Parts: sequence; structure tokens; C-alpha cells
Amino acid sequence: MHTDIDKVRDQMRNKKKKPSISKRTSYTKFISKLGITIILTLTVLITLKSNQNYRATFYQYVYENHISFASINATYQKYFGSPLPFLNLLEDQTKPVFDEKLNFKEQHKYKDGVALTVDQHYLVPVLESGMIVFVGEKEGYGNTVIVQQMDGIDVWYSNLNTMSVKLYDYIEKGSLLGEVKGDQLYLVYKKNGIVLDYEEHL
Repeated sequence: MHTDIDKVRDQMRNKKKKPSISKRTSYTKFISKLGITIILTLTVLITLKSNQNYRATFYQYVYENHISFASINATYQKYFGSPLPFLNLLEDQTKPVFDEKLNFKEQHKYKDGVALTVDQHYLVPVLESGMIVFVGEKEGYGNTVIVQQMDGIDVWYSNLNTMSVKLYDYIEKGSLLGEVKGDQLYLVYKKNGIVLDYEEHL
């Protein structure tokens, strides 16, 4: 009988110890990620400062070529997880209940893309997951959000009245992007600055 009570006490002590070990493990992982990020950043900066050729290549790639930020973000999350340690916790609590597909009544060519006739004040869903690389006004299109998809295609969602996203947000397929002004939604598809045929992607 006395032995059984001792066993139960030992089990309770072990249960109390486990959370502190898991906390220590998550803290160690966070410190490791931070350390790796700092080391990589310093290595790149030192290399750029000391070598003129690397610096020229870096500037050409970053400032002149098209970079797929959505792909970089996906690769980072695949190997290192979220850049913020408690982001998943926050996302679970604040994730909006919205998972729609794009519905429209008519379509016709408009400038570099297509104009879709939708319901008044239509809530626009994201066609494919990606990163927000532009939020603002585009001449002839109105308020515009550009989503850089995982496949490297930039999709312009234009003529928006209100927007529920911010620059550099990562947004999932089907989630809410914003509300259309009136009943016209403009879409433009581009890759590496070249306009794509909307009929192949819509």
C-alpha cells in the first residue's frame, strides 16, 4: 500500500517536471534559430563589404531581378518554422472564418487584365496562397493589392473599397482580401514584369 502511494507521488513529480523540460526545449530552439539568423546575416554583410564582385552580384539580383518573396517565405517556414515564436498561437486565436471561391457574373478585357462583374460590395477571396507585395493606388485600377503567389505569379486585385490585409502579410488561398468598390473587380496577372493571359489563370 505504502509502495503504491510512493509510485503515485513519483508519477506526479515526473508530470510536473515534463512541462519545464518542454519549455526549456522551445526556448533552446528559439535561441538556436536566432543565433543561426544572426550568423548568416553577419556572414552576408561581411562578404558584401569585403568583396566588390559579390556586392555587384548581390545588388543586381536584389534590385534588378524579380525575387519571389513568397517562395523564400515558404522555404524558411518549411525548414525553420515561423519567424515569430508565438505566431501560430496568435493565428489560431485570430484566424477569420472565411473560405470562399471567386464568383462572378461576367468578364471582359480591361487594360492589362480582366474586369469581372460581381455582386455589389463583393468580398474578394484570395485565389492562391502568397505574400502581399503591394498595397495602394494604381492609375486606372484604383485601390490595388498585389499578391505574389507561390508559383511566382503576381496577381493584382484592383478597384477595392476596403482591404483586410497589410504589406508583407502571408495570406492563404480562399481567405478574405477585401471588399470591391461597386460591382467591378479588376484582375491582372504578371510574371517577371510580363503580363500573362488572364484566361489561362482565371
